[in-house]
Parts: sequence; structure tokens; C-alpha cells
Amino acid sequence: MSSPPPSPDPSHHAANGAKLHELRFLKPHLHLTSAFGSGAFGQKAESFARYFDTPQFLLIQTAIVVIWIVLNVAGITHFDIYPFILLNLAFSLQAAYAAPLILLAQTRQADRDKALSEADAQHREALALAAEQRQQHLTEQDAQMLALLQQNTELTKLTHQLSERIEILTAAVHQHLVGSQSR
Repeated sequence: MSSPPPSPDPSHHAANGAKLHELRFLKPHLHLTSAFGSGAFGQKAESFARYFDTPQFLLIQTAIVVIWIVLNVAGITHFDIYPFILLNLAFSLQAAYAAPLILLAQTRQADRDKALSEADAQHREALALAAEQRQQHLTEQDAQMLALLQQNTELTKLTHQLSERIEILTAAVHQHLVGSQSR
């Protein structure tokens, strides 16, 4: 079993507004951070269930069973003689508690994974929507730029026409003035 993902701490990211904004999709699922609840019992129960998945647990259990059998077979003690009915009862009791705890931890982990996956999907959708809005804004800006370029082209043509007209009129006035002075 894998350990639960660290729960996001909004105060940790207070200086980074973008990171805090990204975590908004996780807030509705923060109650799933502990598989057995957020109280002391929940924390102990989950850590106990996760302990069953460690090599340390297997080694300690194996050592206890070997010592148990050696003490009873060698005759050092006689609290559980062969066929080790008390040992069998201890394993049954352990299984009776371990199996539900492990299954509950797996179920809650699956719930957390699903909730985090849904939050991730919402985040991806929000990013896609933002990208689409940016693209639409850029398209509108491109259209405005094209309109401004067309207006600029029209104004440049008009300025050129007016400049030619001014040149013609200037030449006509010049001709008129030079012609009047010659007479």
C-alpha cells in the first residue's frame, strides 16, 4: 500500500498566489486525507494497517512464532503445546482485525485517489478553459490589429493622394504667381 499524498497546506503557499490558486480544486477533498478519520483513533488505526505491509512486521512476527514454538517444543514452557491451538487462535484474531483494517485502508485510499483524480480533472478543465479564453482574446486582438492596419493603409493612401494634390496645387499656384510677375 502506498502512503497518502501529503495534504496541501494553503499557509505554506500563501506567498505564491498561483500555487494557492491551483490547490483550490483539492479543498473539497481535504477530508479524505486520513483513511480512518482525522482523530487520534484514525491516525493510529491507519498507521497500524500500514504497518502490516512492512518487512519489519513480517520479521517480528516470524521471530515471535519461532520463539513460541521453540519454547513449547523444548519443554521450557507448556502454555501452548503441540498442535499450538493458542498460536492458531492468535493468528485468527490477528487476521480478524488486520483484514478489515487493510481493506478499509485500501478502500479509503481508492476514494482519495478518485477524489484527487477528479480534482485534477477539474484543474485540467479549468486550464483548458483559460487557454481557450486566451486564444479567443488573442484572436480578437489579431482582428483589431488587422483592422488598425487596414485603417493605417487607407490613411497612408489618403495622405499620399492629398500630398499629390497639394503638390499639384502648389505647382499651379507657383505657375500662377510666376506668370503674374512676368506680365
